[in-house]
Amino acid sequence: MIKYIDSFPGKDLQVGSTNYLYFGGTAYLGLQTDVEFQNLYIDNIRKYGTNYGASRKSNIRINIYDQVEGYLAKLVGSEACLSLSSGYLAGQFIGQFLNKKEFKFFYTPNTHSALYVTNHEENKPTSYVTFSSLNIAIRDHLEKNKTNTPVVFLDSIDFSGANFPDYKGLQALPLEDVILVVDDSHGIGITGKNGGGVFRIIENLNPKELIVCCSLGKGFGVQGGAIFASSNRIKELTNTIFFGGASPASPANLASIYQSEALLNVKRVLLYQNVEYFRENIDRVSKFKFMLGHPAFTFSDEKLTAYLEEHHILVTSFRYPNENANLMSRIIISAAHTKEDINTLCEVINLYFK
Repeated sequence: MIKYIDSFPGKDLQVGSTNYLYFGGTAYLGLQTDVEFQNLYIDNIRKYGTNYGASRKSNIRINIYDQVEGYLAKLVGSEACLSLSSGYLAGQFIGQFLNKKEFKFFYTPNTHSALYVTNHEENKPTSYVTFSSLNIAIRDHLEKNKTNTPVVFLDSIDFSGANFPDYKGLQALPLEDVILVVDDSHGIGITGKNGGGVFRIIENLNPKELIVCCSLGKGFGVQGGAIFASSNRIKELTNTIFFGGASPASPANLASIYQSEALLNVKRVLLYQNVEYFRENIDRVSKFKFMLGHPAFTFSDEKLTAYLEEHHILVTSFRYPNENANLMSRIIISAAHTKEDINTLCEVINLYFK
């Protein structure tokens, strides 16, 4: 059931006169409601303004963009980084840029809509149901066509457990002949070394080329997107009309990421501790699909969702990305949750499965 609220859904939210514990959303580190982070963000708004609508190609250029892109590239482990106003735009940018006759697109199971070149359902490419069928299709393409390089799109975190953290299906592909485009929106900021996401992990699989894009809003708590790739590829993207004609991410948003490294590290430790505490105190964790090192616990039991709501606990549960899709139900543990919150959740779930 849809709930309408009047403030940001932190770990607690109120619907009408009813108070709920909230274990959903994508605010993994709880930054959006953290007072220290908010104060830093407000200070940056006062310095950089509420929005910056000029092109990055303008004759007036704000230094923070290059500073943050350099910082993020080092954090992730890529040669270079390019920031944009959203993660969805980043995915679309890559898809449209590579949509040329010398490339052939392939989509892995559960690929996010941000990576599809078209969102028109009648023209939308289909993702492969399994990595086995994808592997066969790519090898068949390589055998028959020597001029079109395969481009494989995938989500680093697909919530089924098929990708992160081992990427077994990906490893079976002929990666030495494949350009990988990876959406790391649910990984960057919370997974990898110091929250650097999956770039280093997948780079070690030695693909022909690796391009990673992401939203910055989930792991870093501010609106924005980014692309990580080789210096040459980032230079090509920067020189496009697409990039030059678009307004950039808010400089206040990027500055807040750059200046909050110590806080992010503290929050990430809290998140890991909370996730482990949940796993240790829930009796039937096998009822959920989850990935070691990630705070999402997915399930398909609609009765459990209703039971949790009866006990004043709300989780993510809706059909995504449209009404024809499967119901997505997910418990999200965040750095903002207390042990008392998690105890309450575990007690309710444990009673349900008794």
